[in-house]
Amino acid sequence: MKRKKEERGPNLERWMLTYLDLITLLAAFFILMFSISNVDKEKYKQLAISLNQSMGSPNSSIIDMGSIPATASENPPNIVENIEPGEKVKLQELKDKIDKYIKENNLSGDIETTIEDRGLVISFKDSVLFDSGTAVIRPEFEKKVIEVGRMLTTLGNNFIRVEGHTDNVPINNYQFASNWQLSVIRASNVTEFLINNCGIKADKIGATGYGENRPKASNDNEVGRSRNRRVDIVIVNTKFNEVENNKNQ
Repeated sequence: MKRKKEERGPNLERWMLTYLDLITLLAAFFILMFSISNVDKEKYKQLAISLNQSMGSPNSSIIDMGSIPATASENPPNIVENIEPGEKVKLQELKDKIDKYIKENNLSGDIETTIEDRGLVISFKDSVLFDSGTAVIRPEFEKKVIEVGRMLTTLGNNFIRVEGHTDNVPINNYQFASNWQLSVIRASNVTEFLINNCGIKADKIGATGYGENRPKASNDNEVGRSRNRRVDIVIVNTKFNEVENNKNQ
């Protein structure tokens, strides 16, 4: 008499493999989402710990804790990803020229340059251009503005945008009712000065003010507020020419 085959229960091992595959895919998805965004390091650690624990792996890690991405503040400030190589070379040559002038004239604490996707940004500390609460360029710094401005005339087709910025400390004097007004007038005065003294064509330059709304540092301390009080001269990436043309029409 033949024995009946023993009925086998469900294959738990195969089910577990499918479960682990699903968890691994979810872990990979979260890692990808974090890697393409500005990651907070502490939150990333928490995510890593949570996923590793969910995998029940106390002695090994699905996510390598040593490869936690840096926070935005730790990344280099001048990452340029969407700028044409030829444009970048042209702007870099101008940057090098201005940087040489800054070094030779001991202006490293007053002027700084960066290349961004939008173009070359030349930042003037407000205290070297203006007295506190005013918008008139200081006579002793006019020559330096002219010398930098004349370097910009070699660019040809690039637009120039002058941007005024302030910190978040309110202003209310007899001239200006707000930081926004102060930033706009300062930018306008620098723009007119460049047109009148540096040979820059009026249809190739414009002025705007942002007040306290586009800080480059924290306004929680004086060091940060000092960095935010500035006038930026932006040599605009030529890929934005059409946008600038429409503004001027």
